[in-house]
Amino acid sequence: MTMTSLTVLKFESADGAEKALGVIEDLNKRQLITLHDAAIVTWPEGKKKPKTKQLANMTGTGALSGAFWGMLFGLIFLVPFLGMAFGAAMGAMAGSMAEVGISKDFVKSVRSKVTEGTSALFLMSSNAVMDKVVEAMKDLKFELIASNLSKEQEEKLREAFSED
Repeated sequence: MTMTSLTVLKFESADGAEKALGVIEDLNKRQLITLHDAAIVTWPEGKKKPKTKQLANMTGTGALSGAFWGMLFGLIFLVPFLGMAFGAAMGAMAGSMAEVGISKDFVKSVRSKVTEGTSALFLMSSNAVMDKVVEAMKDLKFELIASNLSKEQEEKLREAFSED
């Protein structure tokens, strides 16, 4: 049974995630990892909030809609800055995210670590040939924040956010 992982790699520079994505895309082409979807968060120095970008060329089976990434990034980066009414709505969304394997602790961890001057690469992947992935990524300085999804959670996630 294939386990899909939502993995977050946090980089100490605003451009680290872009560089790492190139490595992951190469590994995907070489079938050393199955990349289902990805998004990048960059937070340049001097900016009040981060910029987010979903991988545009990830379409077809496995790719999630922008709604998933938008909800996840809203939950992580916007909640502390918004009013109570919106906060309550986001609280409800946090509950539904927990159903698909994205816990409050995961959200808090990412929120506390991805800050001004850093970047993060969010990957939905499976079937990684770990020794090859580790070797390809060894020169990139990053911190790993991962949340594995069960098959049931992955199916709920795809069902909730597919673009049918």
